[in-house]
Amino acid sequence: MHRNDLRNIGIIAHVDHGKTTLVDAMMRQCKLFRNIDQMGDCILDSGDLERERGITIISKNMSLVWKGVKINIVDTPGHSDFGGEVERVLRMVDGVLLLVDASEGPMPQTRFVLKKALELNLRPIVVINKIDRSDARIQEVINETFDLFVELDATEEQLDFPVVYASGRDGKATMDLNDPPQDLTPLFQLMLKKVPAPEYDPGSPLSVLVTNITHDDYIGRIGIGRMFGGQLKTGDKVKVFSGDDEYMGQILKLFIFEALERKEVPSVEAGEIFAFAGIPAITIGDSVTDPERPVKLNMLTIEPPTVSMMFMVNDSPFGGMEGKFVTSNKLRERIEKELRTNVSIAVDWGDLPDRFTVAGRGELQLAILIEQIRREGYEFQVSMPQVITEKKGGKVLEPYETLVLDVPKEYQGVVINMLGERRGTMEKMLDLKGAYVRLSYTIPLRGLFGFRSEFLSSTKGNGVMTHTYLGYLEWAGKIGGRRNGVLVSDHTGAVSAYAIAHIQDRGKLFVAPAEKVYAGQIVGETMRDHDLKVNPTKEKHLSNMRSSTSEISTKIDPPIQFALDQFLDYINEDELLEVTPKSLRIRKRLLDFKERKRSGREEDDYGD
Repeated sequence: MHRNDLRNIGIIAHVDHGKTTLVDAMMRQCKLFRNIDQMGDCILDSGDLERERGITIISKNMSLVWKGVKINIVDTPGHSDFGGEVERVLRMVDGVLLLVDASEGPMPQTRFVLKKALELNLRPIVVINKIDRSDARIQEVINETFDLFVELDATEEQLDFPVVYASGRDGKATMDLNDPPQDLTPLFQLMLKKVPAPEYDPGSPLSVLVTNITHDDYIGRIGIGRMFGGQLKTGDKVKVFSGDDEYMGQILKLFIFEALERKEVPSVEAGEIFAFAGIPAITIGDSVTDPERPVKLNMLTIEPPTVSMMFMVNDSPFGGMEGKFVTSNKLRERIEKELRTNVSIAVDWGDLPDRFTVAGRGELQLAILIEQIRREGYEFQVSMPQVITEKKGGKVLEPYETLVLDVPKEYQGVVINMLGERRGTMEKMLDLKGAYVRLSYTIPLRGLFGFRSEFLSSTKGNGVMTHTYLGYLEWAGKIGGRRNGVLVSDHTGAVSAYAIAHIQDRGKLFVAPAEKVYAGQIVGETMRDHDLKVNPTKEKHLSNMRSSTSEISTKIDPPIQFALDQFLDYINEDELLEVTPKSLRIRKRLLDFKERKRSGREEDDYGD
């Protein structure tokens, strides 16, 4: 039988192609809230980091009603580092809206999310978004999208995808470019027509796949999933399959999604996306089923992590001064909490109590995790990101990425040379019929460490780059790291303007006058290929002698300010990033200058 009163739809796209903005327009036109116009833009991006970065990090569930049909919508992340979110939530839906920018066309993450949808045999609707862009190339983008479907081995049925043209920002859509769009009615009609209604067998037993987890301070752990068969009522006893284990539980509360909220209900029917409470040990991938007629659904398969970093207690001279949670036990508890809801990270606790290794799908995912923990009051240190290798047939394999860059034509030679040094292989070059050229590369993930800042610097901030996970290929050999050495403080104290005036001709500074530093802290970058020891706390000697040049002032350049992601890209193997709620500092693992010398690190003494 079919639930014709219901549709379950996922929205997938590359970063910044307009998923969340389109959902805003859909909610407005369904008049979900009286005050929706006062709620701002990107309503589903509710987290601080999501709003700051303009990306979706955590998938969101919501629903709206159009012409008497309830449409459950799942907004998914567009960045491949959060692929664990995409892979599991797509198991809840029967169709997807694939948004493609009318100018940029299919990008790396478009390929990633579409591949997942096609593998699950979901029915796609292609939405060519941002048709109001002045540089829109709609027909070319449709052809590129069709080619992408072919490359991803789409079935004949999937290749016959419908296309709707939209401007999510304006809340308009049309099936024919010659017919001016008025509102999103054509899109709603297409969703009801092309996305299959949920199918179920009235006689089938209860079968639920848990695809997400959340927590409520009053009712505890809440599981979110799709009911594929049967019915569930408050108070029902159920059997839970969790990996190789199984146990009994009882449903204490049931919720369905209405608009952006959860609404408590007495029962839930097959086909619905819903939430439940009452099973404290429930986790992602579990099957909830009838104790009398148990059904174990296929486990969720998540692609393994590709990047790891060491997390450790902050043992710097400033350790414990700015954080609320500073011990190894508190840090471990926080990471254990993350493991309960984030299936795409893994942890190796190791043998040492003050450090452990966290692995994720990419640098961005780990950077987001570090930033979230930092904002909660934790203080710790992390090491340089390292790729996770595999061995197969006697060969070492490493993760590779598909990299796409839009580069001003005058800088393309510089960028091509940079990527050659990083073992990148050019796959395609496309003239964008303007001032830009699009370069497509296959490159080892190692080659992207530190590349973004160099790329933006080389293109004067005008280049655009995106990348997504490709797979494991043969080890590419040695890749050069950071070219320049660093300025390392050999004194602890407050930075003086006098010292900076004399140091800045040796390189670029990361610190400003009056800022506190310690011996072994990295305070800048040299123009040489090796490190330089300096004293940024040196004060001018006082004397009673007047100088004819005493009134001459020296211009002090403003310090370079890195974001967390840039610091992770910047540090080398012998360095650490110190993370506190208030500060980000980079330091040498060995704080003492003599110890670093004994370890073989090339470092000059600039003197006092």
